[in-house]
Amino acid sequence: MNDDARREKLLFDELIEIEDAAARAAFLDQRCPDPELRRRLEELLALQEPAEALLGAAPTLSPDEFESYAGAGGRAEHPGTLIGRYKLVRRLGAGGCGVVYLAEQQEPVRRQVALKIIRLGMDTEHVIARFELERQALAIMDHPNIARVLDAGATEAGRPYFVMELVQGVRITEYCARNRLSTEQRLNLFIQVCHALQHAHQKGIIHRDIKPSNILVETHDGHPVPKVIDFGIAKAIEETQGGRASLTVQLLFIGTPAYMSPEQTSLGNPDLDTRSDIYSLGVLLHELLVGRPPFDPRELEAAGLEGMRRILCEREAPRPSQALASLAPDELRTIADQHRVDPARLISAVEGDLDWIVATALEKDRRRRYETAYGMAMDLRRHLANELVSARPPSRVYRFGKLVRRNRVAFVAGALVLLSLLAGLGTSTWLLLREREARREQARLLMIAEAGEQIAQAAVLLTYNKRVEADTIVASIPASLLRPSLECAQVLRDLGEWHALSGRWPEAARRYFDLAQVIIRVDDSDSDKVSFNLMPAGTAILENGDMGAYDAFRRDILARFPRSSNPMPAEQVIKASLLAPAPPDILAALAPLVGTVEASVDSAAPPTSDNPYLGAWRCFALALYELRRNRPEAALVWCDRSERYANVNATREISVNLVRAMALARIGGDETAKRLVAESRARVEQRFLSPIEGWEPANNILWFDWINARLLLREATQAVP
Repeated sequence: MNDDARREKLLFDELIEIEDAAARAAFLDQRCPDPELRRRLEELLALQEPAEALLGAAPTLSPDEFESYAGAGGRAEHPGTLIGRYKLVRRLGAGGCGVVYLAEQQEPVRRQVALKIIRLGMDTEHVIARFELERQALAIMDHPNIARVLDAGATEAGRPYFVMELVQGVRITEYCARNRLSTEQRLNLFIQVCHALQHAHQKGIIHRDIKPSNILVETHDGHPVPKVIDFGIAKAIEETQGGRASLTVQLLFIGTPAYMSPEQTSLGNPDLDTRSDIYSLGVLLHELLVGRPPFDPRELEAAGLEGMRRILCEREAPRPSQALASLAPDELRTIADQHRVDPARLISAVEGDLDWIVATALEKDRRRRYETAYGMAMDLRRHLANELVSARPPSRVYRFGKLVRRNRVAFVAGALVLLSLLAGLGTSTWLLLREREARREQARLLMIAEAGEQIAQAAVLLTYNKRVEADTIVASIPASLLRPSLECAQVLRDLGEWHALSGRWPEAARRYFDLAQVIIRVDDSDSDKVSFNLMPAGTAILENGDMGAYDAFRRDILARFPRSSNPMPAEQVIKASLLAPAPPDILAALAPLVGTVEASVDSAAPPTSDNPYLGAWRCFALALYELRRNRPEAALVWCDRSERYANVNATREISVNLVRAMALARIGGDETAKRLVAESRARVEQRFLSPIEGWEPANNILWFDWINARLLLREATQAVP
């Protein structure tokens, strides 16, 4: 394709984005003084019937495809045509190599869908391969923010098509402007887009054309839902069978210049990865904040191919706050009004974190960008929560500013104390003490903030499986500075489990003990989510042989869960507290939780519970409780009830048999007790012939269930002579 043809294509790409007919005419008047060029553009535009942007209404074509596109006049399909079980209603738009129709599915259900089919004149071997790749790419994805594939097939002429859910939304930028979304609302919408791209990347798919017209927003139950569409130029990260995924051809220019990553400007570049989409996400975020992409599309078009490549690869993109400050006053007021703030507040809101987040996504060197779309979303969530973002250099002034915004009440109180000291200096002995206390508190809060930043860094490292680095960071944080949050709990749990599976019990016990201290301070209504961490924590602490730490652990969790109407956390607290014999005060404190679990157990014989797994374990917990109370007959009753559930679980069977053996030994059933202990020992020793790290979970059996069975085996070996 020569320069004239390339310019024609770039003009058409820009023209197709303009929906208003008058605006299109004005664009042609201004940008197309050449009558012949204008005539060709109008002919191409006639092929693109006006409709809402759907599945890539702005085509992005290779040179050969563009020429075919310009020359394609008629088409085989038309409204009323029946393709399989789909009746075409009207043409909605055209993408790079496909035409999109509104269609009605005839059976087995009647509904409206979007049907995309290869364009007439575009069915070359290469284009069909690209179309097939798009179909396969969408078919393997299942995410609420990605348009779903419903069906696929081929016409009688052999031209492939696929059927998608009908997305009747508007471009994300248009939706935000039309509904005057605040900056926070825009970020929350953008985070959903990041999660959708993360899902695609995990499936091995790079989109390669992220732009506003490929992200449509629908309203469901009053809530905006973005949908990522048009994977027509997606590229598989991994080679698929037969090499069909490797479809990038030399001299094939793919992408939309204003949203294109620097590495995409290298024609035929096969070395593209998911970080190319991260760059495009940065451009989109810049546009959501500023109202325009960082580089002017008209300047890129006028610069020609080499000039465009030079701009994208060499010129630094302006920070969003700089771009806002450079706008004309009237334009800045318009943008600020769309964010529902005054211009000064808009610039202030964007300056800082959001500048750094966008700059990180737009790095020329992709090694310095966010590694994943999830990482970018996490930074935006931290910004919204007034936490430290990983994209920004963590200076002390920055950390302190974040601390102030998260702890406004504490700092306002400290400021009032300081003002009081200045006003009443003459009688300041008492006030001086308060000042010192406030300063100590501020210093403590700053250290807590720094610890929170370190936990956030460890969480990011864990997403990349960098456990050693994450553990080194966490090991340097004093336990007293750990913030009670589910993020902190998850980091400690992941590291504790990593140490446990590798048999490093002292390290595992430390992480799990710290986890327990975090859990008991987490304010979360979903107590089951919190208490689920108790079992592996108690197991690791006791397996490490530190009975003092285990006793402190179970007293702490009993104080956190003194009673509960939810049998799930009640059962977990009972078992975690009774992995070793307990003193009378702990047994007495467990009584309310025991009542909750008893009330949840099916009394039928045989049991009719819908969840035999839960019922069997709850009966075991009650058997263990009665054993610890030295009521062996009651323990045997609960052992019998546990075994009546129709559930096969090796660790539960072994644990019940060991409790039964210890109960029988106390009432004279020594021979049966010895047999049960011997059988249990054989099964446990067989399991531990292989390292824990290599175990695959099966039938709801978790690694700590086997450790608990081994703990009970050691106790039963001592109790049964």
